Amino acid sequence: MIVTLADAPRRQARNSAAYWALTARSRGHELVARPGFVAAVGDERAGTRFLLQEPDLTADELAEITDLAAAAKGPVDAEDPYSATDLAHLGLVSFQMPVMLRQPGPVAEPSLDVRQVWEDADLHGAERAVIEGFELKRFEPYLAGEMFPRALLHEPEIAIHVAVIDGSVAGACVSVVDDGLGSHYWVGTPPAFRSRGVGRAVMLGSLADMTGIPATLTASRLGRPLYESLGYEVAGMSTWWRM
Repeated sequence: MIVTLADAPRRQARNSAAYWALTARSRGHELVARPGFVAAVGDERAGTRFLLQEPDLTADELAEITDLAAAAKGPVDAEDPYSATDLAHLGLVSFQMPVMLRQPGPVAEPSLDVRQVWEDADLHGAERAVIEGFELKRFEPYLAGEMFPRALLHEPEIAIHVAVIDGSVAGACVSVVDDGLGSHYWVGTPPAFRSRGVGRAVMLGSLADMTGIPATLTASRLGRPLYESLGYEVAGMSTWWRM
C-alpha cells in the first residue's frame, strides 16, 4: 500500500483517533465519536483530548466540542491535522507541527537493546520515560499504570517499545497499526539519556514490524531531523491546541 502526501493528514487523523479510543477504553474513560471529531473525555489528570477527523466541522459538532471543553475536568488538548478549525474561543493556545509520512521499506537494526513491552517493569519504565521526556506535569506525582494501563498491552493494534541502557529504560514509543497504516506516539527520552541515540534506536525497533506498510507521525521541531533521516517526508502542518 502507498499513501500519498496529500492523504497523509487524513490517515494520521484516523490512526490518532484509533489510538485515543483504545487509550480511553483502557483507562475506563468516556469516548465521544462523531463524523468530524473524536473526544477522549478523561479525569482531572488525563484531561480531555479532541481528535479532529475532518477539515470542515458542522456547527453542531463545533458546539458539542465547545460544551465538552467547558465541562472538562482536567486539561484540554486538540489535534487538527488539517489546520482548518479555529478553536481559540475555547481559551486554548495553538502551535504547529508537521505531519510526516514514510513509505514502506526496510530499516536498519537499532544500535541499542530495544524490546517490546510485555512486563510491568518495562511498562512502568515506558511511562516514566514518556512523562519525563515530554515533561507531562499532569501525571505527577507518578501513579503506575495511569498513563499506559496494562490493558493496552492486550490491544492487538498497539505496541509499546523501550530502549534499554545498562538495564534501565532509556526511552520509549507507542506504535499503532490500524487500517493498513502505522503511526508513532510518545517517542520520549528522559533528559538523562539524551544524545545517546535512544530516539533513533526505539524508532528503528518499533518500525521493524512495520516495514511493509506506510507510517505517519506528528513531529516536534527537535524530532523532525531524526524522522527525516529515517525516510519520513513532511506532508502538511498540523495545528495543536492546548491549555
